[in-house]
Amino acid sequence: MVVKSEDGVVPDDLTPEEKQELENIRRRKQELLEDIQRLKDEIAEVTNEIENLGSTEERKNMQRNKQVAMGRKKFNMDPKKGIQFLIENDLLKNTCEDIAQFLYKGEGLNKTAIGDYLGERDEFNIQVLHAFVELHEFTDLNLVQALRQFLWSFRLPGEAQKIDRMMEAFAQRYCQCNPGVFQSTDTCYVLSFAIIMLNTSLHNPNVKDKPSAERFISMNRGINDGGDLPEELLRNLYESIKNEPFKIPEDDGNDLTHTFFNPDREGWLLKLGGGRVKTWKRRWFILTDNCLYYFEYTTDKEPRGIIPLENLSIREVDDSKKPNCFELFIPDNKDQVIKACKTEADGRVVEGNHTFYRISAPTTEEKEEWISSIKAAISRDPFYEMLAARKKKASSMKRP
Repeated sequence: MVVKSEDGVVPDDLTPEEKQELENIRRRKQELLEDIQRLKDEIAEVTNEIENLGSTEERKNMQRNKQVAMGRKKFNMDPKKGIQFLIENDLLKNTCEDIAQFLYKGEGLNKTAIGDYLGERDEFNIQVLHAFVELHEFTDLNLVQALRQFLWSFRLPGEAQKIDRMMEAFAQRYCQCNPGVFQSTDTCYVLSFAIIMLNTSLHNPNVKDKPSAERFISMNRGINDGGDLPEELLRNLYESIKNEPFKIPEDDGNDLTHTFFNPDREGWLLKLGGGRVKTWKRRWFILTDNCLYYFEYTTDKEPRGIIPLENLSIREVDDSKKPNCFELFIPDNKDQVIKACKTEADGRVVEGNHTFYRISAPTTEEKEEWISSIKAAISRDPFYEMLAARKKKASSMKRP
């Protein structure tokens, strides 16, 4: 006779010892099943942590990319403020080598702004200029080829002193890469200017008297520490410029305008000013790249202000003077100034002073559409919120 149990068929004629052994086997089986389930749970937990870690890293990278893009835009409006922003946000090291590398790569940077920054006479800027020139490799290039490379990496500023510093740095680097070509860096410096002027004379339609090769050679006699440069060298340089003028970098594709080609939303809105006298001003708003930009005119290349939407909130408000209003504000921080920037009438870029931005739309429908679009563009950074909470706690602890 056999007895059926939930574990299967068991004979009924087992001895007590056999029954005990069977019971032990069942218990071990149950323990193994529990161990397997525990391992499955641990694997699921670790997998979940890895996935969360990956999403956190991804979020950090996205946040970093947004800040870099913002830093480039700030640089294009005000080079020094842009560099300062990137350094303060740990996106750029405060060394002349790191800044020079950033300018040399030039991704998304206005080449006029690069030239203005490199031409400044501040000691640190001069160090950046020399580090920037060091990144150029002129070995085995003739002077025109080297100048083409150099003058394409930025746009020469208009001020004579800035041009002087930049061309002097170029001449030093060229002679370092090509020892023995010229007697001194002064020779290289003078000839470089002569080539730039030749380029203008040959290719500017307003210059009627085009110099010949013989005239160019004659103009440069005695510049090699009192001696003459080889005529063949000068003739080759002349022919190179005559056949192909210098390409002057244009900023139409590099300045802020390319940012606004495909915005999330754009249109005329009224903005309440942040000064002592609160006045409403009509501005052309563009929503793109998780930022709200506003312009005085639709034809302006550069915005009057930039409002990064990170960690902001938006709400509808009633205003006795204007209909269809909404506000951008920092939640839980009433008196905190929103991180934004604006351009003053004299062209200076300054930090904004708004604790909130109040905006009025022409119609109720447009107000709702703007609010919906802005909500979708607002990004969150939990690390920023944690930092804000700690600052708030620290400031409250200091109070008596």
